[in-house]
Amino acid sequence: MSSPDSPPSGCASFEQELVNAMNDFVNTTRTPHFDTATIARGARRKRATAIAGIATALVVAGAGTALAVGAVGGGSDTSRPAAAAGTVADSTTLLVRTSDGSTAKEQLAGATSARVRATLVHFGLTPTFTRVQKADCQKPEDAVVSLSPHAPTVVHAGDTVLVTTCYR
Repeated sequence: MSSPDSPPSGCASFEQELVNAMNDFVNTTRTPHFDTATIARGARRKRATAIAGIATALVVAGAGTALAVGAVGGGSDTSRPAAAAGTVADSTTLLVRTSDGSTAKEQLAGATSARVRATLVHFGLTPTFTRVQKADCQKPEDAVVSLSPHAPTVVHAGDTVLVTTCYR
């Protein structure tokens, strides 16, 4: 049996050379230097570039969707002058993707809750009603004042539409 300080027989010179080589490496190799500020700045730049790219893609996709909806148009709405189209008309305009792929446009401003329910059910939508008190509530008293979602968002069969009607 040998002592812990003595090398095993037959391997003394190789082991000693290996230990000497490792000690030389440890004593002569420079410690690596990392510039953490530059690394963090690069990561932030990459993240900002990725976010900007995604935002640009979403804007382009949204513009394409708006153009497609405008190009498809159609539906059961009759033409009306541009001056009559205001924010009230936009919040009560419903765009529905029909089963044949076209888009139907329904103007529901001032319609009764019964008519709106029938229209939404006809398109396979689920209506949810809420009422708000308004001093300038139109006749009939349960007239539609807003829809959610409304144009330019297109709804599909199975979607739920929140209908807000008014009372005095």
